[in-house]
Amino acid sequence: MAERAGPRRRALKLVLALIVALAVLLPAAGWVTFQVVNRTNGEILTSGETRRYLLHVPDTLEPGEPVPLVVDLHGLAQWPANQRDISNWDELADEEGFIVVHPEGTGFPLRWASHSPDEPQTARDVTFIADLVDHLSEAYPIDPDRIHVAGISNGGGMAFVLSCQLSDRVASIGTVAGLFTYPWEACQRTRPVPLIAFHGLADEIVPFAGGPLDRGEAPDVAAWMADLAARNGCAGASALPSDGVLGGTRWSGCDAGADVVLHTIADGGHTWPGGDPLPEFIAGYTSPAIDATATMWSFFEEHPFPR
Repeated sequence: MAERAGPRRRALKLVLALIVALAVLLPAAGWVTFQVVNRTNGEILTSGETRRYLLHVPDTLEPGEPVPLVVDLHGLAQWPANQRDISNWDELADEEGFIVVHPEGTGFPLRWASHSPDEPQTARDVTFIADLVDHLSEAYPIDPDRIHVAGISNGGGMAFVLSCQLSDRVASIGTVAGLFTYPWEACQRTRPVPLIAFHGLADEIVPFAGGPLDRGEAPDVAAWMADLAARNGCAGASALPSDGVLGGTRWSGCDAGADVVLHTIADGGHTWPGGDPLPEFIAGYTSPAIDATATMWSFFEEHPFPR
């Protein structure tokens, strides 16, 4: 995606261009094929348009018992079923007893409007997630203190946008290979929101050191996280245990318990650590060194909405 594209970013551009070309040349066939793999199972009307989602509710939930909700956001050119298969949130939900929803972005390829408050779709995407939580809360006993948002890449950027605009509802967020281009001056938080992040040092699509992209500038991830920790009022930083592959930083002593954690993966690409691999020639290596989903869930359990 970056103008100074490496081999994997050039490959991703080629794949995206092919997807768009096929959508133009073969609109009917392309759309039917996409719907076959997309496999959403719910829809709502929001901001005057129909938006779709993929919902997973474990069979083992106790009727009437308050239950956490994880909102899992796909990245650019991905889709809800693809994100479900990559992150394996549904499997963990069956083990731990919570509900997962994988919402669908807009456009083709699918995406989230996570870059600018001036883009009308940004407000519509935020409203969609808020309306979706309301919709699910009418059908299930969603615990309002345990609503969490996870996302990869563009979806990670959208998770940050939601922590800004829905900070009165979102308890904590988790990101993988997050693209944080939404400006801080547009972040209307009413409280600091805890964040756990994972980023591969070998990510060539959203580089850890930042750099120019087709849309805006990717920030230096370590600097951006330190800035977030400062804005969350964190008292200090400590290094996470390092084994040559895993490393990172934990900021603690934060206002309202809004801790910030960054896990780095030395050989990790633009992928979900511990999850199902994306094509390596596009996204890079999927490291098994840490289970991002299980680690994220532990963080979510430790960071409900403060009352």
